[in-house]
Amino acid sequence: MGDALPKAVHIQKELSHKDCQEEMGLAPKNLPLFPEKIDLPEEDTAAKSEGIHFCVFQDESQLKVLMGLIDKELSEPYSIYTYRYFVYNWPDLCFFALDGDRYVGVIVCKLEATRHGLLQGYIAMLAVDAEYRQRGIGRALSERAIEAMAIRDAAMVVLETELSNKPALALYQSLGFIRERRYLRYYLNGVDAFHLKLMLHDFNDSSLNEA
Repeated sequence: MGDALPKAVHIQKELSHKDCQEEMGLAPKNLPLFPEKIDLPEEDTAAKSEGIHFCVFQDESQLKVLMGLIDKELSEPYSIYTYRYFVYNWPDLCFFALDGDRYVGVIVCKLEATRHGLLQGYIAMLAVDAEYRQRGIGRALSERAIEAMAIRDAAMVVLETELSNKPALALYQSLGFIRERRYLRYYLNGVDAFHLKLMLHDFNDSSLNEA
């Protein structure tokens, strides 16, 4: 496991192909972002998530659980090196949701400096067990992660999500994220992605736009 992180960095660069798409002209800025608002009924998420508790990543014993949740619920495959890249560099930005001793949700994030010297948070993965959806667990995980990144002085939080994933788009919209770009065939299954951004601080200089 000693050489896992260098491999992880290399693999993560291969998986994150936003820059390659821009260079190849596959992510034009004038591509429609479908800016219409997705309206969902208001929910008492606190009541629905009652009995659920949360914890951060602690050790290798949780890695298999994390991989099981992500691999089962998300369409994009990841290697063990990618998971280790995130959880061993930013363990305090990986949160689990548990019902008793059963792991039912997870969010995986990172925090790095942009080329402008600002700290940018990134939500890499969010998954909730199908049996536990519509209980506000995804929102609770997202809010904890965003708060943790804000405490560490993140200026913004970004992520990518599938164009067809309306529940995820509605969740992030309700948290204040805006659709900034659309990437053609971003995922291995050929589906387009939206690049979403949440500004945690206001900046007047448009040159600070990192994405």
